[in-house]
Amino acid sequence: MIKPKLKEISAPISSELEEFNKHFKESMHSKVGIVDLITRYILRQKGKKIRPLLVLLSSKITGGITERSYRGAVLVELLHTATLIHDDVVDNADKRRGFWSINAVFKNKIAVLMGDYLLSKGLIIAVKGKDYDFLEVITNTVKRMSEGELLQIKKTRKLDIDQETYYKIISDKTASMLETCCQIGAMSASDNLDYLNGMKIFGENIGMAFQITDDVLDLNGKSSVIGKPVGGDIKEKKITLPLIYSLNNVSKSEANKIRKIIKKGKSREDILKVVDFVRANNGIEFALEKANQFSEVAKKALKIFPDSPSKIALESLVDFVISRKN
Repeated sequence: MIKPKLKEISAPISSELEEFNKHFKESMHSKVGIVDLITRYILRQKGKKIRPLLVLLSSKITGGITERSYRGAVLVELLHTATLIHDDVVDNADKRRGFWSINAVFKNKIAVLMGDYLLSKGLIIAVKGKDYDFLEVITNTVKRMSEGELLQIKKTRKLDIDQETYYKIISDKTASMLETCCQIGAMSASDNLDYLNGMKIFGENIGMAFQITDDVLDLNGKSSVIGKPVGGDIKEKKITLPLIYSLNNVSKSEANKIRKIIKKGKSREDILKVVDFVRANNGIEFALEKANQFSEVAKKALKIFPDSPSKIALESLVDFVISRKN
């Protein structure tokens, strides 16, 4: 499979993405000096903008991009940015995608308040636009993301995550946001229930494929791609699908030995031992196969839509998500 490029995927909505960037920049502006300073710092960190891309493509495929589509895209990107800032505080992370994190530069208290500010700005935009249906979706998403994070923290302490629990965690923590992007995009352009449901299913499944691929990259990728050192999840004692499968594929005594290394190990040597264990027991291959299964369900959900450049772009986005190998 030829890895699609994000620039090619976004081509059907390139002008709309430029318009989104203007709306997003305006939405973050504040008359309070320190807030504006931090928002300018955030805007310098040009991410892939997968979430607004999903909102706008979902709008276009279901009926056409409207002013509501832009508000929805800004809402989800503000929420996403807020959660990243809060995540860096929770994880005590110093860097994100090569930039110093907000908490590293401005300390935790300011970082938490900045995350709250961005979340409130998103909610204000939705209220002003009378997008109450967006609020219903987004507040449920925030609840799910919080529950997923708390469940992961609880299970991390015991190192006893099974596959069912893992899927529940990533569905809530990651897939719920991508599902929301597709829902809000479709809602801004159509009231066709089949289309709304189709985009919801697409978003959920591309989200699952996205997170599983991320978890594989943590063990098998390059730091420059994943934005953190390889094996970072192991260092943080996060039990992901490749490791779950590998632990279930060996004797109880060997599994317990690996769990002990994870529990006590923070050295590079310990982390690499666990990475080698996963690779030797086909954890990478198993997880990639599962990511492919979710991606196929996502593509199948698009079959109800007429052929268009936006449909091709969404199909290519699925391939982009699961082809991030190095």
